[in-house]
Amino acid sequence: MSVLNIGSHISSSKGYEAMGKQALKLGASTFAFFTRNPRGGSAKEIVPEDVNRYRRLWQEQGYGRIVAHAPYTMNACSARPEVRRFSNDTFADDLARMEYTPGNYYNFHPGSHTGQGTEEGIRLIAGMLNVHLKPEQTTTVLLETMAGKGSEIGGSFQELRMILEQAELPEKIGICLDTCHVWDAGYDIVENLDGVLEEFDRILGLPKLKAVHINDSMNPKGSHKDRHARIGEGTIGLEAFKRIINHPALRELPFILETPNDEEGWTREIALLRGYYND
Repeated sequence: MSVLNIGSHISSSKGYEAMGKQALKLGASTFAFFTRNPRGGSAKEIVPEDVNRYRRLWQEQGYGRIVAHAPYTMNACSARPEVRRFSNDTFADDLARMEYTPGNYYNFHPGSHTGQGTEEGIRLIAGMLNVHLKPEQTTTVLLETMAGKGSEIGGSFQELRMILEQAELPEKIGICLDTCHVWDAGYDIVENLDGVLEEFDRILGLPKLKAVHINDSMNPKGSHKDRHARIGEGTIGLEAFKRIINHPALRELPFILETPNDEEGWTREIALLRGYYND
């Protein structure tokens, strides 16, 4: 019997085993976590014994991949050299840390070109990937679809493809589709989900789609605002999410809730969506 693979963000402050136990408490079968302070640069020390306890727990449940998230302050295509240095250092350190839990996903926002132009922004993002991705790594790095606000890179599938075209190890890179972001970017996942996924397949290839951030939106389609809402309480709506979680191209992927909620709310959302999943 197929079960919806869904979870939410979990605080990493108490370590891997605690994250795994908290995810199970929410009724989740996957989860996301920030590799370090999402608004800063500090990272919690990894304790190998803690990681091993988590891995045993997760294997006992028969659960698969989790989705780590880079800090929001990482911007490989900033106009400021010090921000680019921080981003490269953080990226390299996070990839090394990810190998304590082999075979998982590391998601990051491609960045904002801050006035340099899209072409230069894409060159800088691809440059960071080419310096730090290694053939022997087990982690798949995910570029996240963005809402296209300001000078963000990744507000279109074409921009993500341009990054992949400049990558030396594209097999180590996938895509995380954020439902709020693509809706705010102008992709009609409410009335034309099939068409959006066909466009994704044509431009990027559906095998590149590895995970979904499942969020409603506070804003109308094409607003380029990026403001998440709880499932069924925004402009995307519950009926669309029923179709999203059951779509043949999406239903086997990990779904990560990033809705403005607490643990009780995420527990309800996980149960709600599981109730609409066609096993």
